[in-house]
Amino acid sequence: MLADRGYDADWYRDALQAKGIMPCIPGRRSRNVPIKYDKRRYRSRSRIEIMFGRLKDWRRVATRYDRCPTVFFSAIALAATVIFWLSSTSPEPREATSDPADSALL
Repeated sequence: MLADRGYDADWYRDALQAKGIMPCIPGRRSRNVPIKYDKRRYRSRSRIEIMFGRLKDWRRVATRYDRCPTVFFSAIALAATVIFWLSSTSPEPREATSDPADSALL
């Protein structure tokens, strides 16, 4: 489980490990004994946060207009599909040319 420093508590770590979940939580700075965690795995947490941030740009998802869980999940799936489609079809930056005749065609 990936979590930030706010979830750094011994009882929480013990509960996760009792359920067979490997916590990847950095220790708070005030800890006397530093806790080891997988730093490479922890850095991938930002991708997850960015994805949730993009989903919350959709007002329907952020405010949860739908009461029915299946309809709400469908709204999330639709938003994620559109976000993926827009990011995959965005135009690549064009290479600059030194010939003015080539740039006039662009």
